[in-house]
Amino acid sequence: MENAKTPPNFIKSIIEEDLKSGKVKEIVTRFPPEPNGYMHIGHVRAIFIDFALADEFGGRTNLRFDDTNPVKEDVEYVNSIKEDIKWLGFEWDNQYYASDYFDEMYERAVLLINKGLAYVDDQSADEIRENRGTLTEPGKNSPYRDRPVEENLDLFTRMRNGEFQNGERVLRAKIDMASPNINLRDPVIYRISHTTHHNTGDKWCIYPMYTYAHPLEDAIEGVTHSLCSLEFEDQRPFYDWVVRECEMEAQPHQYEFGRLNVSTMVTSKRKLRKLVEENLVDGWDDPRMPTISGMRRRGYTPEAIKAFIYETGISRSQGLVDIQTLEHFVREDLKLKAPRTMAILRPLKVVITNYPEGESELLPAENNTENEEMGIRQIPFSREIYIEQDDFMEEPVSKYFRLFPGNEVRLKHAYFIKCHDFIKDENGNVVEIHCTYDVETKSGSDFNARKVKGTIHWVDASAAVPAEFRLYEPLLGEDEESEELATDETNDVSADEVDDFLKKVNKDSLEIVHGFVEPQLQDAQAQDKFQFFRHGYFNVDPKLSEAGKPVFGRIVSMKSSFKLPKK
Repeated sequence: MENAKTPPNFIKSIIEEDLKSGKVKEIVTRFPPEPNGYMHIGHVRAIFIDFALADEFGGRTNLRFDDTNPVKEDVEYVNSIKEDIKWLGFEWDNQYYASDYFDEMYERAVLLINKGLAYVDDQSADEIRENRGTLTEPGKNSPYRDRPVEENLDLFTRMRNGEFQNGERVLRAKIDMASPNINLRDPVIYRISHTTHHNTGDKWCIYPMYTYAHPLEDAIEGVTHSLCSLEFEDQRPFYDWVVRECEMEAQPHQYEFGRLNVSTMVTSKRKLRKLVEENLVDGWDDPRMPTISGMRRRGYTPEAIKAFIYETGISRSQGLVDIQTLEHFVREDLKLKAPRTMAILRPLKVVITNYPEGESELLPAENNTENEEMGIRQIPFSREIYIEQDDFMEEPVSKYFRLFPGNEVRLKHAYFIKCHDFIKDENGNVVEIHCTYDVETKSGSDFNARKVKGTIHWVDASAAVPAEFRLYEPLLGEDEESEELATDETNDVSADEVDDFLKKVNKDSLEIVHGFVEPQLQDAQAQDKFQFFRHGYFNVDPKLSEAGKPVFGRIVSMKSSFKLPKK
């Protein structure tokens, strides 16, 4: 799938009409992340829409960091965002920062004051919040709302000069405290923050609010289609007000699309940050995290993720996509790319008593039965091997066709073996199985004198490479997922909500086991991907693996009951 292709959608129709009518001559979009955390699965749809639509119509996409809050922002986040976008296969035409425009934003705020459309408010944040009203009750005018223009200009200048403390005063737009849209009830557009900014240093001690800065940035850059998720819809009237009353030459328009929510995935940056701070995960790139860096480390491919975004489409409706849909596209992408090999996660030793001691042989095995171009490999086989613990039962249940006393199974790529004895430890656990093999049943020999119902995988004990395996489960259970769909871009979650969220986190989301892999995997490199027979697709963890000591994290299991809906 090419980057430049998007499915049929309402935004594409709007763009086509705008070009046809001559309303715009060139499409200009922007991807405007706030550098206050790592990007997650919800951002991927926005990236796809902004970049792919502009590319499809021969336009441009700006990467712009909305860095208006230095308290929460960091260069680490800037670098991670750039890396994620490139990894997904997109390129921006220009890179900007909101802070590039701080001077002009300040001048536009002065313009609003001169027009009588902005005033300095001395109320505290709590008082402003209390007087804002509710969804059904209008707000109350600030006692400072009718300050003279000259006084507001003087106070705003003194705010910029650092004469006041954090929270002592703010600049508010003067719109309508009785508006049914709560976003138009004199929103704050500047606050005091004596904080060093990652881009402007200590030049400023007042910073514009995101909702004021964002439309100005779009207008300054000549953005034609300001695309954002649906939770910003109620902000659009203020967006238009800012562009109009600040007398911007360009008049961009905001269009909203449905936010992407995936079951069992958390998409609140504040909650994700808390997981990192509480050491409940191994950083922002933990393979259990729904961040792009986490998915990359887990082994998801950009091709699979973009195919998933394409399939889920672009519309104005909000919805919850089953995680199995995403996993389906991961399997589809990897099935022809990943070599198929054998790994034992929970080893149980098997001694083939009639195999000659001290001898071994090499057996051919296809690297991928669905991709012949991947060729074959030679795997060692000798008297002692390892199988999975659950591939043997002392007393088999009904329809159990693997190894048990008196039963015969096929070893994948090798021979038939039959169990005739086993050894237990002092705790009653089976620790060793004794079998015999039939030399005539060698795989590929066309032996057909008898059939067996079970095939099990194995690794040669003398050549097997010790390995660590990490098995992941979702951080959230499906019964909690619907409560975790709010984004903190516009609806910042409270500390109590975060604490309540932490109580729901699955404490068993990571299981670490130690076993063995085939010898050729000893030199597996970071981000190499393999399909382990019966266990699923695994990725060599780039953070935990060392030379000759691979750590394999499971990307997805082999299969699920999910079926892609017919269109």
